[in-house]
Amino acid sequence: MNILLVIIIVVAIVLAITGGFVQSLNFLLWVGIVLLIVAVIAWLIRSLSGRRNG
Repeated sequence: MNILLVIIIVVAIVLAITGGFVQSLNFLLWVGIVLLIVAVIAWLIRSLSGRRNG
C-alpha cells in the first residue's frame, strides 16, 4: 500500500510540474506573439516615415 501511495504522489508531482510548464509556455507564446506584432508595427511606421523623408 505504501508503494502505491508513493507512485501516486510521484505521478501527481510530475503532472503538476508538467501543467506548470505548459501554462508557462502558453504565457510565453502569447508574449512572443505580442512582441512580434509590436515589432511589425514599429517596422511599418519606420518604413513609412523613412519613405516620406526620402
